[in-house]
Amino acid sequence: MTTQTAKTQGSHHWVMTVELPGRAMQTLYGTWTPPQGTTRHDVFLDIKAEIAAEDPDMARANVVFFSLEPNQL
Repeated sequence: MTTQTAKTQGSHHWVMTVELPGRAMQTLYGTWTPPQGTTRHDVFLDIKAEIAAEDPDMARANVVFFSLEPNQL
């Protein structure tokens, strides 16, 4: 049996689907630990900016879906 080291996860799990109509659509996900006092809207804008930084074509993409939930069961 092998032992795997678990990566540290953020306090919240997010999913965002963005679309350039007629051109491209992608769904991305991850975890995030927002600083204290951060709003849901702040997180939305930060994630959208991160997506745009990784793929400049997606900077003007429409957000089709966004979910932000506590990352615990």
